[in-house]
Amino acid sequence: MAPHEWRRYLRMLDTLRPVTTPELIELQLHPAGLLPRSLAWVIDVAVRLGITMALSMPLSMLGKFGGGISLLMYFLLEWFYPVFFEVLGDGATPGKRSLGLKVLNDDGTPVGWGPSLTRNLLRAADFLPFAYGIGIVSMLLHREFRRLGDIVAGTVVVYRDALGGLPAIANAPPIAPEEPLDRTTQRALLAFAERANSLTPARQEELADLLPHLDEQVRGPHGAERLMGLANYLIGRQA
Repeated sequence: MAPHEWRRYLRMLDTLRPVTTPELIELQLHPAGLLPRSLAWVIDVAVRLGITMALSMPLSMLGKFGGGISLLMYFLLEWFYPVFFEVLGDGATPGKRSLGLKVLNDDGTPVGWGPSLTRNLLRAADFLPFAYGIGIVSMLLHREFRRLGDIVAGTVVVYRDALGGLPAIANAPPIAPEEPLDRTTQRALLAFAERANSLTPARQEELADLLPHLDEQVRGPHGAERLMGLANYLIGRQA
């Protein structure tokens, strides 16, 4: 099976996004969906509103000068509040931090000024025609729940604790492969085994039947069981 076919197979398992950083560190990113991102947005709106109200009263005592400062403050809070926190606050505004979310570049590296500015300035496009209509539709259609600003900026919103390890592989009698397996194939087998417990038996067998490169070893009514055996062999378990 070609590498791009294996990547399609991995995508069928779940919404985890495997990436390799420039330092050659492999990470598993878990993109955040519409609901947690919406809740984080509501919290950030409340924070900005609180700041605005707290500063508006003293500024109102300064007459027109205070009014001008208020407009400038509103502009900065609306457009640069998220940029400031995303770049200097480890990828998270107060709202995102409270929901356990953060913004990263889609290669897993910390977001910088350019991508953060791009994704936040494009909120104007995501807002169209009203109430973030385009942004919501984009997130619902995109596998990684990315709105237009994320797609253009090359960013993704993920769960902060999703960079750890995956569940352990269940014990099964190891099965040696009939021929050496390349790294991509091994990763796909291990990904299947790590997530097998979260899949129904029917789904496990369906995925097992999608492996033409290993068809002699995994096809049939017990294909998923043989996949687990191959995975146990790869991690060095003994019979």
